[in-house]
Amino acid sequence: SKTKSRFVVGSHVWIEDADEAWMDGQVEEVNGEDLVINCTNGKKATVNLSTAFPKDTESPRGGVEDMTRLAYLHEPGVLQNLKSRYALNEIYTYTGNILIAVNPFQRLPHLYNNHMMGIYKGAEFGELSPHPFAITDRAYRLMINDRISQAILVSGESGAGKTESTKSLMQYLAFMGGKAKAEGRSVQEQILESNPVLEAFGNAKTVRNNNSSRFGKFVEIQFDQYGKISGAAIRTYLLERSRVCQISDPERNYHCFYMLCASPPEDRDKFKVGEAKTFHYLNQSNCIDLNGFDDSKEYIETRRAMGIVGMSNDEQDAIFKVVAAILHLGNIEFGEGSEPDSSAPKDDKSKFHLKTAAELFMCDAKGLEESLCKRVMATRGESITKNLDAKGAALSRDALSRIVYSRLFDWLVNKINSSIGQDPDSKILIGVLDIYGFESFKTNSFEQFCINLTNEKLQQHFNQHVFKMEQEEYTKEEIDWSYIQFVDNQEILDLIEKV
Repeated sequence: SKTKSRFVVGSHVWIEDADEAWMDGQVEEVNGEDLVINCTNGKKATVNLSTAFPKDTESPRGGVEDMTRLAYLHEPGVLQNLKSRYALNEIYTYTGNILIAVNPFQRLPHLYNNHMMGIYKGAEFGELSPHPFAITDRAYRLMINDRISQAILVSGESGAGKTESTKSLMQYLAFMGGKAKAEGRSVQEQILESNPVLEAFGNAKTVRNNNSSRFGKFVEIQFDQYGKISGAAIRTYLLERSRVCQISDPERNYHCFYMLCASPPEDRDKFKVGEAKTFHYLNQSNCIDLNGFDDSKEYIETRRAMGIVGMSNDEQDAIFKVVAAILHLGNIEFGEGSEPDSSAPKDDKSKFHLKTAAELFMCDAKGLEESLCKRVMATRGESITKNLDAKGAALSRDALSRIVYSRLFDWLVNKINSSIGQDPDSKILIGVLDIYGFESFKTNSFEQFCINLTNEKLQQHFNQHVFKMEQEEYTKEEIDWSYIQFVDNQEILDLIEKV
């Protein structure tokens, strides 16, 4: 059969390796279905020939810019190509019109300045080195020439660099479609400045990433008939609410909590906050400070950006009052109340935090206490008030913190949108989707399930475009080619979605 004759003695191959993922070597013997391989790293291995892949010995040492030029488009070939390019600090590689970015874990400012944007402006796609600017330029030109809206999809694992890539895409769109500055703030300036605001309230340090987006974001940038930016809308999905009340070591809560605790003394007095480590919602993890992240500087920076996206000083104060109130809520502990199975703030310290939270929320302290320690159940025509025990009151406190925080986040997004403004007459737009990466933890909650399902849907979209449609095209045109095996996840989606 064809597979048997695929390798002969002396063939260069890739085989799987537990430590390195893949290692290369040469075939020393062919015994029926088995191959004996002499590996470059000195190991010797016997493998079934179905698990070995041919290695292209003629591929350039520094890799190729477009993977479709590889002789073998299989996993080891693709990974080897990315590795060779990464070693030369080439972090971008194409596969056709898909851009693959590998996180360099360092700033490379020379790659993203105005000079670079000028170079990519109007260049033929594929003519220059792979770059997010080239992808954006292509989307922009297709939109202008064909008058058809475009979407750019940014996906990848948590910590792969999606948010940074999205910023480059937006920066280029602002460069291409920015209008000359009229009075006030330009739309493109507001779009770019919405990033630090959303990051302060929607990003946190996770195990994988110091600045991980804990929400999905779709930015729709609207253009007028001259190709200039005329409006924008930001839609956000699935903010991770559970993080507000529980974090595991070595992660952090949302950045804004730490910024507030590191704000100037007069602000700390105004918002009634002390050090971050005194708050239960922040000290469940030993990680309070973040390397390379100056919370006090970020606070000033965030407030500046909030001003640019149209939030007045009073509004900014109100936002941080809510953030402070949530921290105080988290410090209220409950003990037994005067009635059986009831609860009340445990001690003077808890009473102090309750009173402070009520002042910040500008609500009645007694009313707040009752809402935490009692549960109102509405039945036909009447409502019954039931006491909660200490455990129930703590759950009710955390539920309140989560819902208030997620409402605050939604309010921020709406405020940014109304301040940037929509263009109801816009006929064309470019959408940029920056969505969560796949996640798998020791304990996965419903949130991980939703995130991973979303990613599976994106993967299906990718499969559809890259494999299914291309292959049908080839079959239709009767081009002789070898069928690329890929894992089609449609069945998983059907299983979950058709319940």
